[in-house]
Amino acid sequence: MTIAGFALSCAAELSGHVAMAAESTRQNYMPGTSGLTLPSLSLSFANSQKPADVVSVLRIVMMLTVLSLAPAILIMMTSFTRIVVVLGFVRQALGTQQTPPNQLIVGLALFLSLFVMAPTWKAISANALEPYMAEKIDQQTAMDRALGPIREFMFNQTREKDLELFLSLSKEAKPQNRAAVATYVLIPAFVISELKTAFQIGFMIYLPFLVLDMVVASVLMAMGMMMLPPVVISLPFKLLLFVLVDGWELVVGSLVKSFG
Repeated sequence: MTIAGFALSCAAELSGHVAMAAESTRQNYMPGTSGLTLPSLSLSFANSQKPADVVSVLRIVMMLTVLSLAPAILIMMTSFTRIVVVLGFVRQALGTQQTPPNQLIVGLALFLSLFVMAPTWKAISANALEPYMAEKIDQQTAMDRALGPIREFMFNQTREKDLELFLSLSKEAKPQNRAAVATYVLIPAFVISELKTAFQIGFMIYLPFLVLDMVVASVLMAMGMMMLPPVVISLPFKLLLFVLVDGWELVVGSLVKSFG
């Protein structure tokens, strides 16, 4: 027998064993036997189902949709935007590339946002969540009460000029008070106000490090060291300056106080 013939005979025998094992497995795990079976799942609306039950199901679907949009709500309607942008400016001003890493910056911004928004969360819990869990108010009333403290926070941080911009773009009549301003108008005005404030804080953070970079570059040029990048020399001095003035305390403290 040649080597090719021997290989073919081995392959045929192996395929026969595999087929027998597959057939045995199929027989052992048929539904109704003691083997492993998969549960059946079906989703349907029965013809006899009441309209109120269908509405309840649709409300659950809507709540799941809102939960999937929770990251966008966190970014657009809280203090997260200003904090994460300012922390990004701090890292760029220091020139430390990826230190602190993005995960650390986002995590710090998240917990600082929870700290800043704590009074708002407490108001939502006391006025909306707890009464709703105690079945004292319905779902719509709870949502309206929960939206109130968030709108108040956004109004306090939104510039009138930005709010007037989106009111004019929406082509709606000028509201008489804050309650008449639509939420879809307030949110973008709040976001651009937060971005403007964050860039202003970032400019103030950049100034001392920019001066230090200019001083180091001037010294290197005076010494004739043209080929040495000034960033390599200025980075240790910027880190030393940031540590000596306790930069993280100043930045974080200024950020939290800016929401006052």
